[in-house]
Amino acid sequence: MSLEVLNHSLENILEQYQQSFSTKVFGEESVELDDLMLIFGLTQKIKAHNKQYWGRELGMCWQRLIVQLCQHTCKDFGEAIKEGADEICDLILGNDAIDTKYRIGSGDSGTLKKFKQYSKRLQKIGYKPVLLILRNDNLPAAITACISGGWEVMQGLQAYDYIQTKTGFDLQKWLKNKKSEFIIPS
Repeated sequence: MSLEVLNHSLENILEQYQQSFSTKVFGEESVELDDLMLIFGLTQKIKAHNKQYWGRELGMCWQRLIVQLCQHTCKDFGEAIKEGADEICDLILGNDAIDTKYRIGSGDSGTLKKFKQYSKRLQKIGYKPVLLILRNDNLPAAITACISGGWEVMQGLQAYDYIQTKTGFDLQKWLKNKKSEFIIPS
């Protein structure tokens, strides 16, 4: 292979990726503030400094709020299901195996494969997998993959409605009443 043919072959690869990157549409995170952000006085600008940190921590806060609420109000509450190192759901309510998420912004194949595996494992032991997601600006492809993987997905208001139906407690209203009560000092 001549140097010219090699050069052309390598450039073809780069052109293919250029075209692929040019047509790639990234779902931008909404500039909308959610209830947890308002409680802590967080802005998108603050979160932008370390999105992974804030996503993880706000997700754990959301999870702990829901688990605590359900534990105190639901007679059919059950603990998280763990298999080895895997926690395949955060809590059980009756026949619903619930996993909580702040936001799903990753569409990487490993994450989506894990969601699908967890759904199958939950269904195998008799549960209906339910995802309760606080934010509405989730990656559409990831949401579609979760739904096709067997999850019932509820985002934003749907998640709040589900929680209120199960617990009799209006978590959204309660969180809105806590706005700016736990401001993070700058």
